[in-house]
Amino acid sequence: MIAPTSFFGDYGCHVRILEETLALQNLGHRVRIVTYNRGRDIQDVDIERTMPIPWRVNYEVGSSRHKLGLDVLLTSRVLRAARRFKPDIIHGHLHEGALMGWLAAKIFRKPLVFDFQGSLTGEMVDHQFLNPRGAFYKPLRALEEWIDHQPARVFTSAAYQHHLLANEYHVPAQKILHIPDAVNPEWFRPWSDDERAEFRARKFQLKCQTLGIPIERPVIVYLGLLAEYQGVGHLLQAAQKVLQRGADAHFVIMGYPGADKYIERARALGLATRVEFPGRIPYEEIAQWLAVGDIAVAPKLSQSEGNGKILNYMASGLPVVAFDNPVARDYLGAEGVYAPPGDADALARGIERLLADRAAAKVIGKNLRARAIEKFSWDASARKIEAAYRALLETTKQSAPEMEKHRAA
Repeated sequence: MIAPTSFFGDYGCHVRILEETLALQNLGHRVRIVTYNRGRDIQDVDIERTMPIPWRVNYEVGSSRHKLGLDVLLTSRVLRAARRFKPDIIHGHLHEGALMGWLAAKIFRKPLVFDFQGSLTGEMVDHQFLNPRGAFYKPLRALEEWIDHQPARVFTSAAYQHHLLANEYHVPAQKILHIPDAVNPEWFRPWSDDERAEFRARKFQLKCQTLGIPIERPVIVYLGLLAEYQGVGHLLQAAQKVLQRGADAHFVIMGYPGADKYIERARALGLATRVEFPGRIPYEEIAQWLAVGDIAVAPKLSQSEGNGKILNYMASGLPVVAFDNPVARDYLGAEGVYAPPGDADALARGIERLLADRAAAKVIGKNLRARAIEKFSWDASARKIEAAYRALLETTKQSAPEMEKHRAA
């Protein structure tokens, strides 16, 4: 697997890469992840890292001009790893991983699969790294479309992405396979009131230096990157409206980077005593941190990127208020509480609706957990990946004699 990111980083695409790897290992596969120099090692996961770029030791999450240097180093490391590891399949995550994988697949004559998690140019626009009306947009869009066509199979994490690839990027439908993001419902689960009360007091004393949150006070939780395209600014505006209109609620906004910026914004909005920013939460602790919540929010603004945190919310039995987009609809279905993208007042009203009827909110959370268990299992996703691998290997095996004849001629 090629992971052009600082794996493991406790968020988003990192979680998909990790959970796919663990699920495939449970089926007996050997997986090596080739990634950047930075990141957190995970027990029982085989990770090979690049050397750091000397001029940028501490680089940040997301689009950056420094990624070009990182990707040159990663491409070299991918080729070295493939030569030693001798993979049966090359599995590229994100567009950069697919591009590096294309080169390795050509050199070592191995099938390439591409784990598509959203539009490359769309993400760069979301990160305000690319101007959609600028000179570089069209060439990068063309490169993105070319990359989408190179793999033997393209895995999508959300159903909407099939439409995007087939209709906007013209990828043949037979190449596209939906491998949904998934969740471990035994790890992410509802907690008892006693567990939640104990956890609120203990964890918040440890991480936030507060006296804890009273068990009777409802808590709204967010988990993810702290960035504008993730809707964190809109969430703070919604929190202000909820509290100004009289709700006795508390907001816990978990994630990184840039917490200091949002702490200052929360203070400016008068939210300092009702909003906590515990910072980066290790993935192994996320399930317990979600236990402090009664309601979860997913205010992501992107229309095409995956949003796997929603599945963690669902398996934890939390009702979810989300900005309305195809990915959220795919996960939440009719049980979601939706607000128009970018509408902080509508987001606040969705939160208030669940606060006003706690019994109904618990029913929604229970139904969402049942939906997560039924439709979003890592075991089922891993078996679909395995079947795709086997089909590609069989096709490669059958085509090898024809290729040899062609070369001989």
